[in-house]
Amino acid sequence: MRGALNCAARYPAEDLMRALTTQSRLVEQVYEAILSEITEGKLPPNSRLIQDELAEVYGVSRQPVQQALLLLRNHGLVRDAPRRGLVVSPLDIDFVRNLYEIREVLEGLACRKAAECGPERAREKGPELIAAGREAVETGSVTKQIAADMAFHCFLYDISGNLLIAETMEPNWHYLRRVMGEVLRDDEKMPGSIWDEHAAILEAVIAGEADKVETLARQHISRAAKVYVTRLQAHQEAVMAGHRSRSLRRDQR
Repeated sequence: MRGALNCAARYPAEDLMRALTTQSRLVEQVYEAILSEITEGKLPPNSRLIQDELAEVYGVSRQPVQQALLLLRNHGLVRDAPRRGLVVSPLDIDFVRNLYEIREVLEGLACRKAAECGPERAREKGPELIAAGREAVETGSVTKQIAADMAFHCFLYDISGNLLIAETMEPNWHYLRRVMGEVLRDDEKMPGSIWDEHAAILEAVIAGEADKVETLARQHISRAAKVYVTRLQAHQEAVMAGHRSRSLRRDQR
């Protein structure tokens, strides 16, 4: 007990809380930095993630890197590989397909409820979110485009009045960001068309057209899912073909 009292005397409660908060923010910053590199293709699937190297790159100790990597593993973004340690996980096409099926229903519901409950808030805040999204497209930054996309959809969840929609979607945004990054960085036309669809959704919410906006939202997600799954399949098939070709050349030597 005496030791505990001495510790409290040396490190007041507010200092301990400040240290914990700083550490938590540092872990979050490292997590975001690694995830951004994954979504932008700088860390492609099966890239090794070595703690010492990452700590040096980000100018931090190993502890926040270790904690950030554990979070990434829990979110399915990195995995353990035999004799290699942690590596970036390849995307699971079946999981992506299932995730977007669920998302289509939730986005449709969110937009319907937003049209019923939040047209005024949509009119006040929505246009600046659309403008921010189009500006993000102009920058060419995949990270900024994904952040703007998340902001728009989360705003719709917020004004829907149904808190469970946001709570249900929140754990999946980590993986969704990865999926979006895979496609956005290789397509010059898709980012602009996404924001055209967002603008049409916002217009229907502001007009209070619940049936119309639910249809628009579900079509928006359904179209995105088809594009993502098709391109991911093509990419993975190309990778497998490359592996087979290299294996054949080795066998012929």
